[in-house]
Amino acid sequence: MADAGDDLERPLIAHLLELRSRLLRGFVGLVVVLVCLLPFANKLYALLAQPLLDKLPKGGQLIATQVASPFFAPMKLAFFAALMLSMPWLLYQAWAFVAPGLYQREKKLALPLLASALSLFYAGCAFAFFLVLPMVFGFLTRVTPAGVAMMTDIGAYLDFVLVMFLAFGLAFELPVALVILSLLGWVTPAQLREARGYAVVGIFIIAAIVTPPDVVSQLMLAIPMVLLYEAGILASVLVTPRRSADGARAG
Repeated sequence: MADAGDDLERPLIAHLLELRSRLLRGFVGLVVVLVCLLPFANKLYALLAQPLLDKLPKGGQLIATQVASPFFAPMKLAFFAALMLSMPWLLYQAWAFVAPGLYQREKKLALPLLASALSLFYAGCAFAFFLVLPMVFGFLTRVTPAGVAMMTDIGAYLDFVLVMFLAFGLAFELPVALVILSLLGWVTPAQLREARGYAVVGIFIIAAIVTPPDVVSQLMLAIPMVLLYEAGILASVLVTPRRSADGARAG
């Protein structure tokens, strides 16, 4: 009995050691990128603030209402940028840990899904930075009452932009989520088409909740999500027959 217990413990210990190794490698990679970005933290913040500064009246600027904000806001941004840049390395470590336990067909499906998810998240953040934020700030500066100076705290501005990045990055993951649901057999492309009306209503409700209280940002999130929902349906159509055929061959 003792030998059997030892045989069971050895694989578990090996998996735990492998997990620790992968977590350590991921952490080291993140720290290396962060250390490289720290000297440029202020320049990164200046770049991030440009969409708002471009829309402010002449002489407009960001302000710091807390003593430590000029230090912590750029550091926070540097960490977020390091996390974004090291995400491929972090995902690779996660993939290297789980890949040995996957079947060949699962590996062929998982790799494109991971690559698509990462690319779509980056695309969502870029969409928010280059298109959404300038339009939102342009709208907000136009509706600012006369006699009111629009002067935003640097910490509040950073939190606002990061929330927008997260909201649009996750929203752009919609096609991947639909494909995964189809692969799991929880939904079919026909069901997704039938639920299109409910999905559109839900998308606009989500956009109203996660974006600032202005019509511009809500539409800028809702419209791409509707298009991405349609893209998810098309991708599910392409994947589902292949999944069925594989299952028929396996049977």
